[in-house]
Amino acid sequence: MNTNKRRGSDRFRQGVAGAAKWFVRVAVGLLVIYAALFSAVAIAMVQPPERFGAFMKRMPAAVIWGALPARRMWLLARRGTLAEGDLAPDFTLRTTHDRTRRVTLSSYRGQRPVVLVFGSYT
Repeated sequence: MNTNKRRGSDRFRQGVAGAAKWFVRVAVGLLVIYAALFSAVAIAMVQPPERFGAFMKRMPAAVIWGALPARRMWLLARRGTLAEGDLAPDFTLRTTHDRTRRVTLSSYRGQRPVVLVFGSYT
């Protein structure tokens, strides 16, 4: 009778050890997948907008914005190097009235103050 209890106890320990190994393997596998996803998204976020947009077009938004700290990653990736008093980076945009005409920020330098408003009016 005592040997039966010992065998049962040994089987239980083996089962627990096997379950623990399985759990560790699954946890390490999920961690590797998470690290790969985190790295891929972080690299994509520092790319030019066209490349980042192409990346995001193929990725489920719920995975990016739900499973990762994407907001913080985005702020770190796009923090820039401008300080107060620095000149704004130059850019060219189409005008709102005539979409074929373009305007460049540097064309206004030294002429008059320019206020840049980035946002949505919808």
